[in-house]
Amino acid sequence: MSDIDTDTRKTRVTTRTGDRGRTGLGMGARVSKADPRVEAYGTVDEANSAIGLLRTMLAGRADRPQMDARLRAVQVDLFNVAADLSMPGEAGDDFRLTAAPMERIEAEMDAMNEALPRLANFILPTGQDMASAQAHVARTVVRRAERRLVTLMDAEPDAVNTELLRYLNRLADYLFVLARHLNDKGAADDVWAPRGLR
Repeated sequence: MSDIDTDTRKTRVTTRTGDRGRTGLGMGARVSKADPRVEAYGTVDEANSAIGLLRTMLAGRADRPQMDARLRAVQVDLFNVAADLSMPGEAGDDFRLTAAPMERIEAEMDAMNEALPRLANFILPTGQDMASAQAHVARTVVRRAERRLVTLMDAEPDAVNTELLRYLNRLADYLFVLARHLNDKGAADDVWAPRGLR
């Protein structure tokens, strides 16, 4: 018999504290689940999940290890964005997102974009495989998170880290470029034309 503790208790998921439509922010304050702050970090969570799905769709690609590592870093960033949002006030200053993650994805985006053909028109949000199409889906969810964040900033202009908006704005651009990169480096882009004419 091992001396190792064999306690098999798990972290409790069901707390019942949200059964009346309220939830707790990181510092303990209780707010409505429809609060703009909860809407903002909830949509960031959706974006994170969309990127998680994208990671699973990279299977079989030669560049998967590099792309997967980059997207994992983005998922960590988005957890940090959500933590920042859930910790309003000075007590949450240790959780504030800095400019460094945005600068990292901007550099990665610029490197990918260099290898892409110039766009003369909009492209349809699709791809030659599931990964490139999912990158577009993730991009649109990030844009929604950005809109939710603007709503929160309008309601609480002095209680939101402005780096969050810059990061989400840049991340949506990054995912657009990534979708093209995954789409045979732009060669398989489906270019939009007015009224469907080409």
